[in-house]
Amino acid sequence: MMKAGLQLSLGQSLTMTPQLQQAIRLLQLSTLELQQEVQQALDNNPLLDLEEGSSEVHHESGEAEPNGREQDAPLHDMDQQGAMPDELPVDTAWDDVYQSSATASSNERSDEDGNPIEERNAPAESLQDHLRWQLNLTPFSDTDRLIAEAIIDSLDERGYLTSSLEDLIDTISNWRDEAVEEDEVVAVLHRVQQFDPIGVAARDLCECLLVQLKHLVEPTPGRSVALNLLTHHADKIASSNLTNLARSTQMSANEIELALTLIRQLKPHPGAGWASNEQDRPTIPDVVVRKHKGRWLVELNPDAAPKLRINSHYASLLKRADSSSDNVFIKDHLQEARWLIKSLQSRHETLLKVASCIVEHQRGFLEDGPEAMRPLILREVADEVGLHESTISRVTTQKFMLTPRGLFELKYFFSSHVATSGGGEASSTAIRAMIKKLVAQEDSRKPLSDNKIADLLLKEGIEVARRTIAKYREALNIPSSSDRKRLL
Repeated sequence: MMKAGLQLSLGQSLTMTPQLQQAIRLLQLSTLELQQEVQQALDNNPLLDLEEGSSEVHHESGEAEPNGREQDAPLHDMDQQGAMPDELPVDTAWDDVYQSSATASSNERSDEDGNPIEERNAPAESLQDHLRWQLNLTPFSDTDRLIAEAIIDSLDERGYLTSSLEDLIDTISNWRDEAVEEDEVVAVLHRVQQFDPIGVAARDLCECLLVQLKHLVEPTPGRSVALNLLTHHADKIASSNLTNLARSTQMSANEIELALTLIRQLKPHPGAGWASNEQDRPTIPDVVVRKHKGRWLVELNPDAAPKLRINSHYASLLKRADSSSDNVFIKDHLQEARWLIKSLQSRHETLLKVASCIVEHQRGFLEDGPEAMRPLILREVADEVGLHESTISRVTTQKFMLTPRGLFELKYFFSSHVATSGGGEASSTAIRAMIKKLVAQEDSRKPLSDNKIADLLLKEGIEVARRTIAKYREALNIPSSSDRKRLL
């Protein structure tokens, strides 16, 4: 017979404090999401203020003039830490973290007719906006609505689904902290495909056309034959060889011609004509890289780094010996404000530290272009800056670096290692750039085959298999040598 009892034991466990949870959450937000988060905090917390235009960033020297933030230092207790070592050949402007330039007010931004420019240049409705409007009018359970949102967010400019079912399941499971079944995702996907425009959220061209065909009424001439062709003979349709199709399907040439005419009337890209999210949501660089006096400087974009301070008026009302509801309200919001400011500082310092490490590794890219890109993995940066790989992954996702060579997501600078015949290593990004350059310089009458490209790279000391060349070429959307010759 078992008896109930009490037993005291000692142990250690890792507990995430609210401050750490907030810092991690802010770290993985994009610039636009961070600005929304900060704006929501400003709306809800009277102890927070946003400083605007208090000083200017000196881009020539990489230094900022004093901005008077010392008067608020005792309130938010912000200590500088984690400075970059002096021996690095990359200068980091730490004082630029909280600089923000003044912007014109909405009253000033108007044209000569007196109409606000925002109204005259309002962004067009995107495909995602149009689908969400329909989603809000369609009865869905909470889980199905989350699935539909994930599907809509995963559409490209053509209207095609870019995420696999496995990725969607992982995403939705993370949102809900509970697993969803593949059947649930497929069922919601079929419902979204019936939204306007018909065929949206298809996974490939054949599925897109089939959805549109099934939406047509039954008596439509050529519908049944077209469904049969797309379902069982899609690989033969592209050739447009009526004789082979007739032989394979045991149908007449007239029936097949009628079905093909109907298929040609369908929309292969349902999302065409809609404004893209890239146009509606401009990409804001988080980090700016520039060369000054022979050294590469890494700075936070002042417009992407919100500068917050404690409202000194409300903070002065705090009476520590008073336990009234007003005093408790001010004390709680003061603590929340301090946590947010500290979390923002941690985010900015981590982002700047990681960006500086990336620039240190990829100075060849900044100097000579993609062909000089070095192989780089998350673990290398994690070891150098003293952070976990998951933290590096968070801080490089949806964070962008503005360089003299263009705007790039931080993840762009990471690539796998490819061994060379000389015992060294080459970046897969650099190899892609070399392939692109070779194809651009080839004789249009004799395009380079994958084997020939592999031979040319081998002469440069880079040993790459032909199938790897084919994989990289397809990733660059470069047709095969036979197709390039026919196109030219």
